[in-house]
This record gives sequence, structure tokens and C-alpha cells, in this order.
Amino acid sequence: MLLAIDCGNTNTVFALWDGTEFLATWRCSTEWRRTADEYYVWLKTLMKLEGIDVTVTEVIVSSTVPRVVFNLRILCNRYFDCRPYVVGKPDCALPIGVRVDEGTAVGPDRLVNTAGGFDLHGGDLIVVDFGTATTFDVVGRDGAYEGGVIAPGVNLSLQALHEAAAALPLVDITKPNQVVGKNTVDCMQSGIFWGYVGLINGVVERIREERARPMKVIGTGGLAPLFQQGDASFDVFEDNLTMHGLTVIYRHNKDLEN
Repeated sequence: MLLAIDCGNTNTVFALWDGTEFLATWRCSTEWRRTADEYYVWLKTLMKLEGIDVTVTEVIVSSTVPRVVFNLRILCNRYFDCRPYVVGKPDCALPIGVRVDEGTAVGPDRLVNTAGGFDLHGGDLIVVDFGTATTFDVVGRDGAYEGGVIAPGVNLSLQALHEAAAALPLVDITKPNQVVGKNTVDCMQSGIFWGYVGLINGVVERIREERARPMKVIGTGGLAPLFQQGDASFDVFEDNLTMHGLTVIYRHNKDLEN
């Protein structure tokens, strides 16, 4: 049984994959101080609550927070008796090429999304991922990662607006009934919602113009369906794109070993 772990700046996702499908997916806040023992107790408790009795034999990790990886490695060694594949490390091979400036470090999450997107939809993709940052990743015809765009995340923008302007409250993210707000909350929600719809459509259009060929747009991350309501230019939404990408990279490494 494979345990796939995607550690982002805000949340960490754990998913059990039996080779065909994900049996369960759980999420916790990302905290580098969390010990291997704490991870294990949390994970085993959730498995028991859902009636899942399996033995984890292999683990693959993608982490944008380097300090978290140490305790995840201990978790794998102590409780699962295995050495994890860690995306971005030399001993974890990628099934895709990476075409960026020499010396540039590409976030593991972006490489994983590229692998997952190419496996599901082929090349010539733009992957828009709503995380702590909102990222646009360009996937070439042959599946290579060819660069992208990084913008502030939606929640990060709301938090910054609230903290920098004393009179502005912290508001929920929702699609407003109209563009022009009649009160402070409506004005902020409209600015965030339609502002990000404009950001998405504008960046996608410019990437397509620069590439001068059709590019399929994949939305992923929890907020993608919300912004699709505002005619954000997604061709398809993939809820589990990152986790699927982890299984693609895992299979690639197992094939190389065999």
C-alpha cells in the first residue's frame, strides 16, 4: 500500500493508494514541529475510524516546506520500515523533463502537477493551482515543465488586506451577487472574486498568445470550482491532480527499479 504525502505551506494531505484508486484522503495543518510519533498516531486513528486496515509499505512525499521532510522520513523509517521517495531529491526520478534557467529550483508541487496533468491530458497544458500562492504552470507538448507564473494566493491576499487596513474586516471568499458592492464586505468580496477571475483569464490569455498554439487549462485546488463560476477559463477541474501526480512519479521510479 502506497502512502502519498503532499506537504504545502498551509496544509499537508495524506492519501492511501492501492494501485488502482485512493482509499482515503486526510488533511492536517502543516507544522514542521510535528513529530513522527504525532503523525503516526493521527494517521492510525483516522484509519481506524474509517475501518481501513492496511499495511503501508511504500511512501512518496512532495514538500514545499523542507523542515517537514525530516520528521516524515523518521515516520517512514520507524513505523513503515521504508525509505520514502522525496520529489526533488536526486534519488527520485521524474518522468518529465524540466526546462528552466540553469540553477533554478522548481517547487516539487509544480513538478508533481506537471506529471499528473500530462498523464491525464497530454501536453500543451496550463495548470492553475490555488494554494498559498496561485500558480500557473506550463506543460510542453512532450510533458516537460517549461516555467510558469506565481501570484499571491487568494487567502493570502485577503489576510494582507485585513492586516494592512485597520478598517477592513476578514471576509469569506464567495461569488458576489453583483460587481458593485453596497457595503464594505460586498466590496471586498467583489474585489477578490472578480479580481482573481480577471487575473486567471488575463494570464492564461497571455500565455496562449506567447505560445501561439492551443493550450488546455486545468484548474486544481479547493477554490478552482468557485472561480469557474465567474467564467474563469478552465477547460477541466482536477480535484486530485497533485495526488495523482505523486502516483505517476511513484510508478515511474518502480518501473526504473524493475
